[in-house]
Amino acid sequence: MTELQRLLLAYDRHRAEARPCALATVVEVLGSAYRRPGARMLVTEDGELTGAISGGCLEGDARQRARQAIFRGQPALVTYDTRDEDDPRHGLGPGCQGVVRILLEPLDFTAPDNPVELLRGFAQHPEPAVLATVFETDTSGLKAAVGQRVLLSAAGALRGSPLLAGPLAGAARATLAQGLSQVLDIETDAGPVRALLEVLVPPLRLVVYGAGNDAQPLVHLAASLGWHITVVDGRPNLATAARFPEAAEVRIVPVRELETQVPDAGAYHVLLSHNYAYDLAALQTLLPTAAPYIGLLGPRAKAGRLLEELELPAAETADLLQNRLHSPIGLDFGSETPEEIALAIVAEIQAQRHQRNGRPLRERVGTVHAPLVPLMASAAGAAG
Repeated sequence: MTELQRLLLAYDRHRAEARPCALATVVEVLGSAYRRPGARMLVTEDGELTGAISGGCLEGDARQRARQAIFRGQPALVTYDTRDEDDPRHGLGPGCQGVVRILLEPLDFTAPDNPVELLRGFAQHPEPAVLATVFETDTSGLKAAVGQRVLLSAAGALRGSPLLAGPLAGAARATLAQGLSQVLDIETDAGPVRALLEVLVPPLRLVVYGAGNDAQPLVHLAASLGWHITVVDGRPNLATAARFPEAAEVRIVPVRELETQVPDAGAYHVLLSHNYAYDLAALQTLLPTAAPYIGLLGPRAKAGRLLEELELPAAETADLLQNRLHSPIGLDFGSETPEEIALAIVAEIQAQRHQRNGRPLRERVGTVHAPLVPLMASAAGAAG
């Protein structure tokens, strides 16, 4: 379950119980911080928390301030400077060495476009989107207000504040095209505003070919990351929902029917069938697509034999092995057990999705969180 799914479930429970709550959102980070803009935490009037805005150092103070926002019925913007060793609010000492700005907003359960309902709108339509959130405005009494939002989907659908829809939507479209979240100062008819334009990307879709025992820890681990998982196998005794309760779908597809299937070209695919004919049939359907990742369990010799049998041109084979076909599958963790192999596979997919090299962070040049490529590059297939 993703953080967003957990937040929506908690919100629905609080609404049903008529428990007032507020949303805390990281809207800007200067320097280093544990969480990035877009991290959220739901706070009830009596202090129950869902989600996280830091590694635990800011939650206590933010909880109290969120409860104050609920009592006052007004949003508040709080700045935490973790570079300040004498700041008693978080007690970090040297800490993360960054400035974190948190927007605290009491939620109106009756408002169809409150921030949680806008996030629900994104979750109900699995396509990339941008959520623009105003967190600073001109103080001259103009109509722009902290907390006003606009949600723009990849298909062009627009929800949110009518007053700021035009200028925020224009900035959101540019952000969606770029694929990187950003904070911008934007001129509007209601005055200048400072807004977080957050790129929202649907959960990664994973298709696992093979329903053996080693697929179970892989599905379990992938599901813990909130990925949308489909399991495909031709054996009815193995391909069952009871064996894979965390999978969104479990499909029984005999080998002779694989070639009639239309693969999900935006998904990441893992071949764990332990059956040469099944792997061959799956590869035949996957290779003509634009699937960004095809992982094949087994030694290099097996992959070489499969590619020879498919009679691909040498240049196409080299390109596959360089970019999309991963065999042996997984990062080099020294994995032996099914659980360790699952970890290696999931780690490689995560690295491939963000075009990282899987090396230790201490060897990374530059900041830890800065993406090497736009997130939208890996989500493009998710929209189609």
